[in-house]
Amino acid sequence: MILAASDVTPEHREDKLEVPDGTALPDNMGTLILDATCSPSNIRYPQDFSLLNEAREHLEGIIDYFNDTYHPWAKPRTYREIARKDYLKLAKSKRRSAKAVRMQIRRELFNLARDMRYIEQYLAAGYELPEKYRQLYQTIQKLYEQQKYMYDHKTHRIEHRIVSLRQPHLRPIVRGKVKAPVEFGAKYDVSIDEKGHARMEKLSFDPYNEGNVLTDAVERYKTRTGHYPTKVLVDQIYRTRTNRELCKQRGIRMSGPRLGRPPKEKQKPTKEEYQDNVDIIEVERFFSLDKHCYGAGLIMTKLPETTLSSIAMSVLVGNLFRIPTGSLFLLYFVDSGAESESQHYMELAD
Repeated sequence: MILAASDVTPEHREDKLEVPDGTALPDNMGTLILDATCSPSNIRYPQDFSLLNEAREHLEGIIDYFNDTYHPWAKPRTYREIARKDYLKLAKSKRRSAKAVRMQIRRELFNLARDMRYIEQYLAAGYELPEKYRQLYQTIQKLYEQQKYMYDHKTHRIEHRIVSLRQPHLRPIVRGKVKAPVEFGAKYDVSIDEKGHARMEKLSFDPYNEGNVLTDAVERYKTRTGHYPTKVLVDQIYRTRTNRELCKQRGIRMSGPRLGRPPKEKQKPTKEEYQDNVDIIEVERFFSLDKHCYGAGLIMTKLPETTLSSIAMSVLVGNLFRIPTGSLFLLYFVDSGAESESQHYMELAD
């Protein structure tokens, strides 16, 4: 609604083409810039033995609850002190060999299996698990299954891998960046039009292929404006054969080199290619502002719905600074302040 209302401002009216009466508007107008990024959540780097140790501590807390509430005289043995020493021995070591890590994972899997048997015995006896422990216990059970599978098959990859017990909806997002090759948070695509307005095209915790977002983004642009863009500025991952064919059918020029073998001699970029490289920086600029100024650089919320809302609000705030509404807010506060001040002086005069 905010972006729709912004079309009535004088700044945006100047962008619209003026055509004589009876002359048809061109089929394609404007520019669409599309790119994806990830907003990392505030969690520590997930290591298998560290996650298993955290799960063990939570299970011991659940066992203590059952024992203190129902059977204070018969506490099952959990060997928590020995397990804690084994974990710290590996966690504090400067060099961790693959053999030592695998041995520690084996011990922790054994501890989890034993503690879960104790809890299942309490549940089989008719005792109810409190609400605050139910979701956590289900997450630990799933974590145990995933880690047991990876340990037995000697692999480090599995679908829907849990990287945080408190936020099981998070997934590892491979970004390929030098500073952070893998990030843990929500991934989203943002499109920017010729007016500088950003729109969220897709938002998901699960990793996905950005190339599949281009079709929907172009169609949404047509629905909003009534025409397709003249050009689409995207990275290499969007330049699939399907997307190229779509842009060709819609009369849209896609940035980047053509398909086929590159020329033997390196050629200088044309004026059009140079301008595309300059314009595509706008989406990177928006991501930089979104993460450094508007809160998308480190998400502090825990629930999935609050996390998605935080990312959406960061994009909304970024658009608010694009719209010249500062004078309206200033006028509101100035009028309110002047009215209150004049009323104050009138009361003093009386």
